[in-house]
This record gives sequence, structure tokens and C-alpha cells, in this order.
Amino acid sequence: MADELLTQKQLAQRWALSERTLERWRSIGEGPVYIKLGYTVRYRLADVEAFEQKGLSAGPQNAAYSN
Repeated sequence: MADELLTQKQLAQRWALSERTLERWRSIGEGPVYIKLGYTVRYRLADVEAFEQKGLSAGPQNAAYSN
């Protein structure tokens, strides 16, 4: 089964950020892995989800939040 591919626009909408941010990230080597086919950029959903998982944080260990 082929992995679903997202366009830059779809990913920008998913993350509620500008397409320009994704372009900047690519230029500096940040963000999720992408596929470039000619002038077209696509993101595999599996790579996007892996990038999202790496961004998860347990948050600060604060006694005020522990019950």
C-alpha cells in the first residue's frame, strides 16, 4: 500500500502555519523529511507523523500539576 502524500499547502493547513514557513524550513534543513519531484514537493504522512511525535513534550515537571 502506498503511503499518502501531502502537498505543502495541506501540511501548512494541518499545522496552521504558512507555506513560507515550510519553504524556509526546507532551505535550512529543518522540518519533516520531504520528497521533491521536479518542482513539486510532497510530504509522506508517515514522515509528518514521525516529526509530530518527536515534537511531543511531557512538559515541565511541576508539583502544582501533580495530584
